[in-house]
Amino acid sequence: MSEEVVIPDRDKMPRWVPRAMALFFAGIVGLYVVHWLLGQLKTLLVMILVSFFLSFAIEPAVNWLFRRGIRRGLATILVFGGIGIAGTLFVVAMGSLLADQISRLIDEAPNYIQQTQVWLEKRGLNVNTDEILETFQAGGAASSLAQDLASNLVDLSATLLNVVFQLLTIALFTFYLIADGPRFRRTVCSILTERRQREVLFVWDLAISKTGGYIYSRALLSALSFTFHWIAFAILGIPFPLALALWVAVVSQFVPVIGTYIAGVFPLLIALLDDPISAISVLVVIVVYQQIENYVFAPRITAQTLEIHPAIAFGSVLGGSAILGPVGALLALPAAATTQALVSSYVQRHSLIDSELLDDMGQLHVGTEFVAGDGSADTGVDDVEPEGSVD
Repeated sequence: MSEEVVIPDRDKMPRWVPRAMALFFAGIVGLYVVHWLLGQLKTLLVMILVSFFLSFAIEPAVNWLFRRGIRRGLATILVFGGIGIAGTLFVVAMGSLLADQISRLIDEAPNYIQQTQVWLEKRGLNVNTDEILETFQAGGAASSLAQDLASNLVDLSATLLNVVFQLLTIALFTFYLIADGPRFRRTVCSILTERRQREVLFVWDLAISKTGGYIYSRALLSALSFTFHWIAFAILGIPFPLALALWVAVVSQFVPVIGTYIAGVFPLLIALLDDPISAISVLVVIVVYQQIENYVFAPRITAQTLEIHPAIAFGSVLGGSAILGPVGALLALPAAATTQALVSSYVQRHSLIDSELLDDMGQLHVGTEFVAGDGSADTGVDDVEPEGSVD
């Protein structure tokens, strides 16, 4: 009895192809939905991210009060209250200073322009300033600009309300993450194995340590900067010495990379409007203090709180700014410090061989020999024993 030979149908589509096509299109649709959701929830996700970093920064102070017998909720309220008072004082001081200087600038602008014209004419330069003077007179462009700003007051108010709402939302999330932090961490850890729980809590504690250390080191440096500049500006007779010192202290310490330059421009402009000669003294004060901070204060304070290479700091700020704008720039340094500490905790380090490339003192490297500073030579490299991971 002959066996029947079954010839496969080559024109028939394999059964896995429709499934693969269905999965492919389902994946495309899923990616589109995720992209749409991220676009819709971007603002909320950024606010939650900011809340997490703020909770990391504030929790050490709350824990300090909690260990001294104050209930966690009340301790959180006290810390939030202190931050709110400090922020309000800063905004009020800067607002009154800015409003006063703008008003004085508009009032004194004609005198400045006429003085500039006289100075130029003495040097053989004839400049017609009549059109510029009309700008600051009644009905001029400056007056028109003020009227335009008044007409756009509704739009400005809506923007301010939106900002206030976002700040309140961030404050609410941050308050919950701090006041109810232990229970929130218990909820997260309850769905993880013991090993994963230890890893999550280790990373969480590291983030709190590095972010809190960054904030408190900045706060201490800010206090030193405020005291120095307040005294110096008062001695020099600069208008609004307290407000200007507060501006320099906050902006120079909490705005990454370019904060020092932004902080110094405002006092220079105020001093220039008041007395051009005093602006030179202000510049000298700012430069002198910056050197004192860089070589005396900052190394001693940041060595105990946040150690990060300047190149890594600059790169992280640029990356954070590219991803999340100004918010990313502010969060970049504590995030980079936490990441650096986390990587260092898991990377195994070893003893170093002798090489001129590793020695600041400039050892001599001749062929395969390493000649040390005492003249002794070694034709080989000793076995390197690992020191183990860094905890």
